[in-house]
Formats: sequence, C-alpha cells, structure tokens
Amino acid sequence: MAIDNYFIADQFSLLSKLLDIHGDTSFKSRTYGAAAFNIEKLPEQLTTQSPEQIQSIKGIGASVSGKILEIIENGKLSALDELIGQTPSGVIEMLSIKGLGPKKISAIWKEMQIESIGELLYACNENRLGMFKGFGGKTQQNIQEAIEFYLQNQGSFLYSEIAAIYPAVLSYLQKSFGSENVHVTGAYRRQQLTIDETEFVVAKSNDEVKKAFATAFPPELLEETTETLVYKLKNGLRLKLYTGADNITKRLFITTGSEEFVEAYLTSYPATDFSMTEKDIFKQAGIEFIDPYLRESADLSSLSRITNETLIQESDIKGIIHSHSNWSDGLHTIEEMARACIERKFEYLVISDHSKAAAYAGGLSEEKIHQQHIYIDELNQQFAPFKIFKSIECDILGDGSLDYSNSILSTFDLVIASIHSNLKMTEEKAMMRILKAIENPYTTILGHPTGRLLLSRSGYPLDHMKMIDACAANHVVIELNAHPRRLDMDWRWIQYALNKGVMISIDPDAHTIEGYNDCRYGVFAAQKGGLTAKHNLSSFGLNELEGYLRERKL
Repeated sequence: MAIDNYFIADQFSLLSKLLDIHGDTSFKSRTYGAAAFNIEKLPEQLTTQSPEQIQSIKGIGASVSGKILEIIENGKLSALDELIGQTPSGVIEMLSIKGLGPKKISAIWKEMQIESIGELLYACNENRLGMFKGFGGKTQQNIQEAIEFYLQNQGSFLYSEIAAIYPAVLSYLQKSFGSENVHVTGAYRRQQLTIDETEFVVAKSNDEVKKAFATAFPPELLEETTETLVYKLKNGLRLKLYTGADNITKRLFITTGSEEFVEAYLTSYPATDFSMTEKDIFKQAGIEFIDPYLRESADLSSLSRITNETLIQESDIKGIIHSHSNWSDGLHTIEEMARACIERKFEYLVISDHSKAAAYAGGLSEEKIHQQHIYIDELNQQFAPFKIFKSIECDILGDGSLDYSNSILSTFDLVIASIHSNLKMTEEKAMMRILKAIENPYTTILGHPTGRLLLSRSGYPLDHMKMIDACAANHVVIELNAHPRRLDMDWRWIQYALNKGVMISIDPDAHTIEGYNDCRYGVFAAQKGGLTAKHNLSSFGLNELEGYLRERKL
C-alpha cells in the first residue's frame, strides 16, 4: 500500500463523511473535509516533509498535522478506524452511490433503520423513502437508479435481473452461432436465486467464438482455457461459454447440475452413455427425468419422484395474497389493485397493509383499519363475485406479541405475521419471537420468516425445524415471499414442511400492480423445493380459500 497524498486525503475525506453520518460537530467534519481538499492539491508528497514543514502548510493545523504523521507512521488513522468500527459496512458502502451524501445517509441509517444498499433499494421499491423529510418521489427515483447502476457492476445478480437481460444474450449467441449450437446451462438453467455468471454450451471452437465477438465494442475476455471462454459484458455480468463441438450432451449435463448432484449421478451410473439426449440418459438409468431446477442434491431417488406434471406452475396461482395499497406504503389504491387482479383473471385479492408499529411504512391505526374494512365491503359489492379479503401484515413485536389486540385481529379474514424491526437477534431471541407469533390463534400466515434480502442481508438465525414443527402444530401457513430479493422461506426447507403437513403460500408482497408479476419468481423457487399446487395456499380458488379460512376459525 503506497502512502501518498491521495491516500492521506482519502483518509481525511472518509473521516469527514463518517463524522457527518454519525452527527458529530460540523466544525470537525468541515476541518477534515478541507484538509482532504488541500492535501490532494499539494505539489509535493507529505511523506518527504518534516513535521514542522507539514504543520506550516496553509490549511493544516496542529490537529490535522498530528493525524497526517500518524498515517505516515502507521499506515492508518485510529480515529477513522474507531468510526469505521461503529458504522455498519453497508452504511459506509452507501457513500459509493451517486447522489447520496453523508446527511442523507445519516437519515437513512438512523431514521429509516436501513443498513445496506440492498435494503435501501428494497425500501425504494416499497416507496418508503417518500415518507421521510428530504426524500421526495424524484429523490427516491434517483437513488433507486443510482443503486441499480452500482449493483450492476458488483458481479452478482438476482435471478430476476438475469431473466430481464437473458433473452438478449441468448438471441445474440443464437444469431452468431445458430440456435442448434447454443444451449443454456449452469445456475440460470437451475433457477438459482442468485447468479454470478450466465453459462452456455456453444458447439463452436474458441477461435470461432472470439472471431464473432470481435466487434467494434467487444466484451472483455477474462479467462480462456481449451474448452471455456469467460467474458465480462458491459453491464458487469460474466458470460461463460463451454466451447467445442464434441460431447455436447455430456457437457450440458455436467455443467447444469450442482457438483453434488453430478458426482452422485456419475457414481450411481458410471456407465452412462452420453451419446443420446438428456431425457434418454435418465431413461437409460431407469429413473424419471429430473428437471434441471431440481438437480441440486445427491438424493437421486427422491428427486426422480418429483415430476414436472405435479410441480406448481405459474398458472396455478389463483389469487394474490399479501399486497400493500396506498393506505400504507403501496403505490396504488385498493380499487386499482383489484381491477388489475380481475384483468389478470385472478379470483381474489388479499390486501395486507402494514400494522401500526411500522410507522415508517404508514402502518394502520385501529381507526384506519375500521375505515378500510368499510371501504373493502363497498368494493366487494361492486366487484362480486371477485373478492377482496381483509388482511394485515401485522408486525411481530420484540416480545413476540402481535401489533394489535385479539379483538382487532379477529376483524380480519386472515393475518400475516412478520418481523420488520430489531433484526439483529440471536437465534434464541428470534425463535422466541417467531414461536410466540405462530402460537397466536389469529396468525394465519408467517410472513418472510427469516427477514433475509438476497445479496444484501442474510436474515436472523432460525431453527427451521422447530419453526416448521410449530407451524404444523398451530395450523399456520408459511409464506414463500416471491419478491425476487426475498424468496423467503428458502426452497431447501419446503420438503420438510410438506412432510410435516405445513402449507406454503407463494405471495408477491406487492407494493404496486406490477409486483403481481413477482409470483413467477416465487414459483421458480418453489419448483426447486418440489412444491405442488395442492400444498400452496395461493393456488386455492376463491371458494376453496373461503372454506379453508372458515374451517381454520372453528
């Protein structure tokens, strides 16, 4: 690490910004900010100056000069290290977002309780920022666009982000090499929740591929072996191509499945003949075809019992459960959301705005709930036989209790209980809150159970078996939140839940009409876990859901 004027200036610049974020005296912040500006402009390196010379430089006093000497001697600044230790890394990373200064970051962290860029983007998606002073609609839009631009260059993408650009990549490859020579493989084919690179088997030589990519603005070639080429596209996505015209089926098979799956298969069937189609490979082994998105584990016998015909499909979603209107932090009116459901041939809409503890999201007071229920009754008369169910996304409080009294909770058709606050918990604390909420007789659905945000927040630790067992004992449905940044519960626990008789509900957590489209990502994740339509609550038709809710209240 070279200690030059730029490095020293960067230390003071970051110190100044962190002081602002922490709300320290503006005098200190301005002093160190000015020092950073002055140091960067110096004609000579500070490392060549004596302490007396440094202190005599215009704009650098005793306090700043002492810190300069500390940096030169130790390669770091203790005051800065202390502040960094007191600041979540995600908050510091926000300084990389264009248009986000320390004052706004301070409000985002301290007032909104947001500690990462991913959480901030999610808050923008939910229209949360506009509820805070200094964050209007235009500011929120600018922040969202700046974050999306920043994240594009970080190398990891949500499945939904890849899905948006995948058709263009596939089309380009097919036009370049012929559709019969291009086969999708890897994480995208397995419907992985997050993806680091898109992978294709291309039946062409390295030289043929490189020649086709030698355009006016060629992608950057990162790696090359005799059988692979790895490019970096302009949007930051890595494109991995498995090249060569030989053994196409074998390479497609090996690069599609996880290492665990492929190893188990080749160990069980070492004499596999790869000269045939993928479907014939499984037929040769005497097992049912295993869809690409199921090729994760080594349990081949269980996987082969799950057929595409029984797995849930997007067309199996009969209604929208878990949606927010402009009564809390949604963008559209309940009437607009209902009309959009009717246009899409859904049979019902479950409106579940935030509860009062979620003040940051416009949570509903008891009086607001009463008014909303009257309004929903009027809409139901207008839209019959389509039905709007009265629901609430009720916060699970710090002690595990729900946000309203039982008398208020009893007025809803169904209650989605979720944790939104105090997410930094031990497993013991998290389980106490979750289990108590599950045991509340008015909890119908446990919402996004771990609180995770993919690529942004890992979520609080849970004992999934205990949670699922408790849901089984209390007839509580577990949500698979279909927002592509959540996809929570994780698909790996679906089979355990099904074995315990627990229902899953694929819910979009929609804050806009467009949010209904996220159901498809919930379905993709659910398919990986082997979910069937009969075990998914949002696949119930209107009459079936009404019957389920009536029976549950008995």
